[in-house]
Amino acid sequence: MIFAGLYNKVMQWAAHPHAERYLIAVSVFESIFFPIPTALMVAPMAVAKPHRAVRIALIATTMSVLGGIFGYYLGYFAINLVEPIIQDVGYWEKYLTAQQWFAEWGFWAVVIAGFSPIPFKLFTLTAGALSMALLPFILAAIVGRAAHFFLVALLMAWAGPKLEAVVLKYIEWLGWATVLAVAVFIYFHYT
Repeated sequence: MIFAGLYNKVMQWAAHPHAERYLIAVSVFESIFFPIPTALMVAPMAVAKPHRAVRIALIATTMSVLGGIFGYYLGYFAINLVEPIIQDVGYWEKYLTAQQWFAEWGFWAVVIAGFSPIPFKLFTLTAGALSMALLPFILAAIVGRAAHFFLVALLMAWAGPKLEAVVLKYIEWLGWATVLAVAVFIYFHYT
């Protein structure tokens, strides 16, 4: 039972007394370079403590926007140093896509990236690299990230405890189906 053990471990971390501190760190660093999406921490925290869902979403939003501002300045002042790293970690095509989105949608590109599972860090760096005005960037980041984290936290606080028995019953099937989906995505995306 691989996935049942992982699920139990994540729920223990989410209920840990220092979980909010971990959430702060993940939220800030995910907006700059960290590859793990913050929502993967928000969701189990909201299930473990549904009465704190709003607080969890607010922490994630605030810290993600602060990390985004750091990413913005990194792009603004040091994009020439960052671009080789973007290439090395395999995000170059996504970075070019982010630039296209800015050319087409500007402000809304940040809102969409903040709300969607698209790597937000690419948009924070790109916003700075393209010298987007800082105040609209911050506003767009707040709107997108708040919509994302509040949706995840409130949905999980409401549905999570109700669905937990179902999830536990089918956790192994869900886990292996996820692994298969990721493998298929990688195969078709990189071949």
